Amino acid sequence: MALTTAISPVCNSRVAGGHEVLVSATSVTTPCSSLTRTAVISSSVANKISLRLTAPNPRSKSISGSLRKQIICSAVAPAASTQKEYGMDSPKMKEMMAFLEKDLPHLFDEQGIDKSMYDEKVNFVDPVTKYDNLNGYLFNIQVLRRIFSPIFELHSVKQTGPTEITTRWTMTMTFSLLPWKPKLVFTGLSIMTVNPETGKFNSHVDLWDSIENNEYFSFEAAKDVFKQLKLYKTPDLETPKYQVLKRTSVYEVRKYEPFIVAETPSEQLIGNTGFKEVAGYLFGKNTTGESMKMTTPVFNQALGDKSSLQFVLPLNRELSTAPSPLSENVKLQEVDKKFAATLKFNGQATEAAIRERESVLRAALIKDGLQPEEGYLLARYNDPDRTQPFMRRNEVIIWLKNFELQV
Repeated sequence: MALTTAISPVCNSRVAGGHEVLVSATSVTTPCSSLTRTAVISSSVANKISLRLTAPNPRSKSISGSLRKQIICSAVAPAASTQKEYGMDSPKMKEMMAFLEKDLPHLFDEQGIDKSMYDEKVNFVDPVTKYDNLNGYLFNIQVLRRIFSPIFELHSVKQTGPTEITTRWTMTMTFSLLPWKPKLVFTGLSIMTVNPETGKFNSHVDLWDSIENNEYFSFEAAKDVFKQLKLYKTPDLETPKYQVLKRTSVYEVRKYEPFIVAETPSEQLIGNTGFKEVAGYLFGKNTTGESMKMTTPVFNQALGDKSSLQFVLPLNRELSTAPSPLSENVKLQEVDKKFAATLKFNGQATEAAIRERESVLRAALIKDGLQPEEGYLLARYNDPDRTQPFMRRNEVIIWLKNFELQV
């Protein structure tokens, strides 16, 4: 549904389809330049900019003030002919989406993005950065590339309004200036607006999943950056492969590739009951006498009143060809569940600390409308005899049912 809204020089406006649209004077304090024409704004745009509709928008606290004004003004279509040309599901917008699908994966590589598709006066805003021209936009990309070596993963590209395209992404950055080279993970949306007069992008607004206040300059965002600089020591060992799909202030949602574990019953959630038997399997107590490389993490699984200890097999192993354990207490199984939510913490992995974090994680997932499975895993990445508690990487992991990444 489109909202036909009269845009005045101060972006005040009203009405459509039975929904009253009010933009208060306190929300928008400066003009959108000289725009006085009629615009078509999609309902998704109205939601994103926190316009006050008859039904409240749950994301309204994420965008306000000048950021709201920028999206309104960028979404304005200057004439009926261009409204149709750049409207919903139009050939022009499909071309722009196809361009982004091919171009954005090169954001931080040697090729780079195609700058010819951006207006010289393109506006870029994220919670900690703001530029109003193409040179600034490209400068920001180069700074990130040199300091953080970002890995950019594009998950989806979708038209969410006339002249508006929203992308979902994950960006992983390594801060190489610190000795422990921490990895920073950000996930979120980019709302990109096409200027119908030029056929180029004139606005790029980033929203992070990990914060509530996405308005520039967000101290919450700065705090989120510094939080990820914490020292965690992750051994240089083979570990199950996964992709981070979403990171909130509490947890990460990961998509795991299948992996194989050697498992034995354990008397308690933590401790080393069964450790020697499972480690023995990896180090030669199997039907071929083969010694395998050590992996990480060690998993402790809690399911109902039962606990087990699990070691991950090297990733090149297949269940059908892996040697069988000599011990009757050790079993091999493939873990082929895809989606999991994880909460990372350091320090001593005491039973009280684990249960507290499992409770926090499960509550956050339910609050966000996700479906956690019963039980959970404790993942311990470090040798406790060789790693100080403040440097240890521990995770509570809960598998998810029917997860779907939303734009």
